[in-house]
Amino acid sequence: MIQDIFPKIYHNEYRDEKPTSSDFILIFSKDTVLVRFQDNKLRYPTLAELSNYSCTYHYLFSIDDYKYFLAYPEHADVTIELDGYHYESVRIFRTADSRHTAFAGITGHHLFNWYQNNQFCGCCSSKMVPDHKERMLRCPNCHNMIYPRISPAVIVGVLHDGKILMSKYAGRATTNYALIAGFTEIGETAEQTVSREVMEEVGLKVKNIRYYKSQPWAFSGSLLLGFFCELDGSDEITLDTNELAQAGWFSPEEIDLEDDHLSLTREMILKFKRGDIL
Repeated sequence: MIQDIFPKIYHNEYRDEKPTSSDFILIFSKDTVLVRFQDNKLRYPTLAELSNYSCTYHYLFSIDDYKYFLAYPEHADVTIELDGYHYESVRIFRTADSRHTAFAGITGHHLFNWYQNNQFCGCCSSKMVPDHKERMLRCPNCHNMIYPRISPAVIVGVLHDGKILMSKYAGRATTNYALIAGFTEIGETAEQTVSREVMEEVGLKVKNIRYYKSQPWAFSGSLLLGFFCELDGSDEITLDTNELAQAGWFSPEEIDLEDDHLSLTREMILKFKRGDIL
């Protein structure tokens, strides 16, 4: 999966540091990122390459001994442009080499969105300022504190008679099958989310819900929790057409997917295909 970057090690402990000349700088414009390619591998600019720009920098994290920072031009109307670099959609992180560079990029974009969406206090409208002890934004007026938002969501592999339930989302360009998924609501457990989402999207009851694995999924600011479960009762699907375009039961032989080394969804489907589910 995208976070599996071994033998490199991701260090997310907050540091109150300023970048040095060789540190990597992540520069985003909405859903695009400034990058170049070297030997077909994704590369980010270093601080040394930004000498012509005046920027504010936020420390993000480190991978091994390499530090990553977020850059904001001092003037909001300035777009950073560098020779050899261009802006690419953040979707490039789904396919780009190398793995740890892609993980750094999408995790940085998660934090970029958090900083962008919390510039002003939701209580008194004052300008928020970064804390110097932890990853937090603080209101200097009313002392409101805001931490990065992580939304829990479930991925559900529903099993029945040697088959797994797969679906396609409505209104999306992707044509790949996926598993039932959805965000946890206030006041419910992850297991309750599994039951509710399956009922809402395909009208089925489930039992024997068991946890499989989790994955940080920065594309949607989520922490995905993977579960397998079994059908409880009728296998007749009642499709929520607002959420899904298709849904059906598939045997291992009917699944034609390759491992993308990216998503929890794909890993769970292929685990079923290989017969590895207990």
